[in-house]
Amino acid sequence: MTLERYDAVLVGGGLHNGLIALSMLTERSDLRIALVEQRERLGGQHTWCFHAGDLPESAARFVEPLIEHRWAGYEVRFPGFGRQLSSPYAGFSSEKLHAVLTERLEAHPDCSLLLGCAVGAVHSDHVLLADGRKIQGKLVIDGRGSERPAAEGEGGFQVFVGQELQLLEPHGLEHPILMDARIPQKGGYRFFYVLPLAEDRVLIEDTRFSDSPKLHSDALRSGIADYCAAEGYQVSKVLREEEGVLPMPWTGENPRPELSPLRVGYEGGWMHPATGYSFPIAARLANLIGHLGPEACLGPELRSFAKAHARQLRFARLLNRLLFRWFEPERRLSVFERFYHLPQARIRRFYALQMTLTDRLRMIAGRPPRGFSLRARLKTRERSHEPAGL
Repeated sequence: MTLERYDAVLVGGGLHNGLIALSMLTERSDLRIALVEQRERLGGQHTWCFHAGDLPESAARFVEPLIEHRWAGYEVRFPGFGRQLSSPYAGFSSEKLHAVLTERLEAHPDCSLLLGCAVGAVHSDHVLLADGRKIQGKLVIDGRGSERPAAEGEGGFQVFVGQELQLLEPHGLEHPILMDARIPQKGGYRFFYVLPLAEDRVLIEDTRFSDSPKLHSDALRSGIADYCAAEGYQVSKVLREEEGVLPMPWTGENPRPELSPLRVGYEGGWMHPATGYSFPIAARLANLIGHLGPEACLGPELRSFAKAHARQLRFARLLNRLLFRWFEPERRLSVFERFYHLPQARIRRFYALQMTLTDRLRMIAGRPPRGFSLRARLKTRERSHEPAGL
């Protein structure tokens, strides 16, 4: 059996391990890192965006090379209500993550990028590859996705299809539209997410906050076509497509940073339950791991970080429980209309999953949004056959 030794072995080439590798290489150029991915490319097929307040300043050094698009703010649109927010917004694609990370790893003589490489088993201090090789590491991080399909009854789901479109004429948008919910609400909260990538190129996602993880791709594609027609966008070509089913759980395990291998990503609990996204948490976690290094990673600083994150997780899961259990699917729109009347700083902290105690109290205090319904709660309890309670 061939034995290879590294300071850190990262299993899975998605967002979390990609950012961790970049952070480590930025902080310490002498580290030996092996990144193992079963596919031929890193990052899958995704677009990741974030708000300026999502990142600590020290994380900018390894995130900056990834950024492809910047906007001075964004807007939201609801029936009878719209708002433009001045919070800067930025984004990048999985293609960019693959290009930047591949260049960094291949330029380093002591690092290895193992693409198209199946994993046999992951242990606390080594990884066995399907081809018989053994890769040993002072730190092993498991960033693979779950093999267990998402299940109803454990939370809601964000399901979406996105298309990057080449248009015949300029779209005229200056800012992204994070939520355009001026459409019929069927089967859950529904909105369009619109990113202007160039004056005649745009990414449009048809997104549903659904009780079911089923992804009806054709219906969502038709929704994008209908939205383009309504907005007057003349499509020349579909350049690429992405789709996803993101969990929005109201239960789940908290991170366990004392265990090796360290589990990151959704399976490790490093995500934002109330948005379905994980970039802000992934970037802050990568920033900390890069500063600590492989030798000191599983120590008190990471445990303290995980404890603070767990407090945020509990409240975000409560928000999901309220949204999916106490509102009829077609009435969930009112929750987000009310949310976007909040002060901009509070909205920013929500997206960053760094809410203060005051933020949490203000978000749930007072008169409930329209549509808050005991009947909706009874229906969800009947479907899940659970006892009474929140």
